[in-house]
Amino acid sequence: MTKPGIRLEGGGATENTSGLNPMIGIAREDLLGAVAVMLRETAGRPVKSLKHMKAFSGEVANIVAGKSELAPSPKDKRFQDPAWRTNPLYRGAMQYYLAVQKGMEGWLDDLDLDELEKARASFVTKMILDSAAPTNALAGNPSAIKKAFETGGGSLLKGLKNAYDDITQNDGIVSQVDKRPFKVGENLATSPGDVVHRTEMMELIQYAPSTPEVHEIPLLIIPPQINKAYVNDLSPDKSIVRFLVSQGFQVFLVSWRNPTKEHADWGLAAYVDSLIEATDVIRAITKSDKVNVSGACSGGITTATLMSKLAAAGDDRINSASLMVCVLDPDMADSEAGALVSKHGIEMARRRSAKKGVLEGSSLSRTFAWLRPNDLVWNYVINNYLHGEDPPPFDVLFWNNDSTNLTAALHSDYLRVYETQPFRNPGEVELAGHKVDLTKVKQDVFVVAGVTDHITPWKACYRLTQLIGSPNVDFVLSQSGHIQALLNPPGNPKAKYFHSPTRPPASIDAWMNGAAEEKAGSWWPFWAEWLAARSGPNKAAPKSGGSKKHPSLGPAPGTYLFD
Repeated sequence: MTKPGIRLEGGGATENTSGLNPMIGIAREDLLGAVAVMLRETAGRPVKSLKHMKAFSGEVANIVAGKSELAPSPKDKRFQDPAWRTNPLYRGAMQYYLAVQKGMEGWLDDLDLDELEKARASFVTKMILDSAAPTNALAGNPSAIKKAFETGGGSLLKGLKNAYDDITQNDGIVSQVDKRPFKVGENLATSPGDVVHRTEMMELIQYAPSTPEVHEIPLLIIPPQINKAYVNDLSPDKSIVRFLVSQGFQVFLVSWRNPTKEHADWGLAAYVDSLIEATDVIRAITKSDKVNVSGACSGGITTATLMSKLAAAGDDRINSASLMVCVLDPDMADSEAGALVSKHGIEMARRRSAKKGVLEGSSLSRTFAWLRPNDLVWNYVINNYLHGEDPPPFDVLFWNNDSTNLTAALHSDYLRVYETQPFRNPGEVELAGHKVDLTKVKQDVFVVAGVTDHITPWKACYRLTQLIGSPNVDFVLSQSGHIQALLNPPGNPKAKYFHSPTRPPASIDAWMNGAAEEKAGSWWPFWAEWLAARSGPNKAAPKSGGSKKHPSLGPAPGTYLFD
């Protein structure tokens, strides 16, 4: 048994943004309010401000005299060019920036702010400082200047073209991936199968078996409504679907339609009813009374709501559930970005989507990026514009940029999860046509989180284990981030995960410091064993997809993936 301890901590607080925060966005008034608080404290406590200004001035004097020992973190990729160490001008510029950063951090720590105000001030300050890094401008980036000289200015011309293409073809968002090598249905989402049911809201795909026998109880995968469903069947080596089929499971997948303004009234209740309809079809095709379900991220919220609604109705069609990288009770304390959420910000977000009928996928992508600007904005500004390079071709980023809209009604319902905390208050809050109460859910549940997940922080995912009434809950912590935690196939020699052989205790510290065991390898085989134990005996694999009542409507991956 290994005590994970501090190794389980992910990145800094600014990396751990609440899963619902991008749906809320950051209201301009809330940003200005955080700045106003800092100005108020500066004016009201001049002695403290003068103390930090004096310390900063002393650091600047050391920089000018060449005596400063300020150096960037070895993990800071922005200052890796040798010129930052060998060229006095660049070294001085870097140290001045680091001095400002250090001074601001010390000043913020010294301000008399409550936890919420301090978190807001810290988030805004870091966002501003990240934007002001010298590496973000051509004159302050030695590697970009070298590249310009080496290419006779060609890199600058290519950078201008890249910027123009992003403005005209990518909604003004800096490109994170070279999309050209990827084609859905050709080298992504290639597992064979059939669309066996189609509604205005979704397509239901049944994947072809690859073993002579299959488990009797089928599995329904419920993806997030925010991105396309093919993350579950990405490239062949990263396909969850392909892996599960190879293990003898009957796999079905919901592919949500990319909604437009005319679908504005599709709320969480409609999506849950759609899943109930999907399970009816699956049970009819497979002749199984039971269905296992798996939902990730916002699809996990939908799955949990489905479980609660069926439990309230005394409907036991669900045999087990797997909930992955999913936060059901978001808390402002989960992150600094979460601290920016306010009632005003929530209401503004609700009004924006109601006016348009949808929360646009491009808006979500932009908000996600600005919650981690160094990694998801400035890194690509430097690569694409200053260096004139194409972003790398990466299938995960291709999928991540293939975002979809969120209907105004579903967006509003997800905001209500933040406002009313229905999962944290069992039996008190109505959502999707019933009083949400996960304590009535008695089916076995498998929970997965990622150590370095910046979208759904793993400790927030862990809280899910205490919300469910099932006596059998397994929690797995994958040594990866939000998407890589899921796309973690066998074969990576560095892969590992943490799991406790008993039901996770209420205390996260107790889990970290004794209950959890470190396991080598991917968690997929362990999940397959867990799922197999809950999927019934084997039977002969079906020879074709669908049934007489539910015939094939076309091959996988269907049509909605291309909307």
